Amino acid sequence: MNTINETNFQFQGQKEVYKGKVREVYNINDDLLVMIASDRLSAFDVILPRQIPFKGQILNQIATKMMNDTADIVPNWLLANPDENVAVGHLCEPFKVEMVIRGYLSGHAAREYAVGKRMLCGVAMPEGMKENDKFPEPIITPSTKADNGEHDEDISREDILAKGIVSEEDYLVLEDYTRKLFQRGTELAAKRGLILVDTKYEFGKTKDGKIVLIDEIHTPDSSRYFYAEGYAERQEKGEKQKQLSKEFVRQWLIENGFQGKEGQEIPEMSDEKVIEISNRYIELYEQITGETFVKANTENVLERIEKNVKTFLQNR
Repeated sequence: MNTINETNFQFQGQKEVYKGKVREVYNINDDLLVMIASDRLSAFDVILPRQIPFKGQILNQIATKMMNDTADIVPNWLLANPDENVAVGHLCEPFKVEMVIRGYLSGHAAREYAVGKRMLCGVAMPEGMKENDKFPEPIITPSTKADNGEHDEDISREDILAKGIVSEEDYLVLEDYTRKLFQRGTELAAKRGLILVDTKYEFGKTKDGKIVLIDEIHTPDSSRYFYAEGYAERQEKGEKQKQLSKEFVRQWLIENGFQGKEGQEIPEMSDEKVIEISNRYIELYEQITGETFVKANTENVLERIEKNVKTFLQNR
């Protein structure tokens, strides 16, 4: 199966290209952004050596569905999807923070809690919680938006405002949008028998100063889901929760001695492991959307993408 590691397209009107951990974004005439979802896999802010078949298509299609399902409450950047791996939208100036919101004590929050910390990004976490317990109310724990190769850092609301990273007026909008999106995401997940545990949102400003949702939303790369069935029983017994997210990749890396720290070596990923991860991504797609995943033709995947994007731009 052909996978997408990186792209090097030249589109008409192309100004520059930004290459993120898993996406590549082409600026067209300082007006449009063409975002291509690669099959790269990142964990602990490190891009892993193997690509995952259909991962980019899955992320792009989930994000598109979720953007459409939330457009009535929060405006977003999306205009069209000319290809299974591509989203095209308005060029925006991104805010330099990621808005992380957590409904449960899981992942990074649980790891911090386990070493005795009770404050995360300036937000208090109640005493007496155990891993995967539900917070009384969802908490917003922002992080800085790091450059490639750098680690995202926890940051408090107070520091964001004090350092002038985001104005107070804009930050209030980001918080409001974050809570609205998480509430809608929670409702959508519940319909599919899932619990939206935590997620992150990214926002930007259009040329006319409108704040909009950008990047991806409610995908396994940006979100953690538990199966609702059996959640309470597993918590009662102190068992691990059955989950659909990228956390299983992180856990596999941790078990093999890698957490993205200096001097650590990325474990080798077998073909079997690559296929297993691909199947887990497909499972999440079908679970969260309620639709059967249709694999795109990847025989000449880069040619396919290039042709579809060029046709879209010519016909605009």
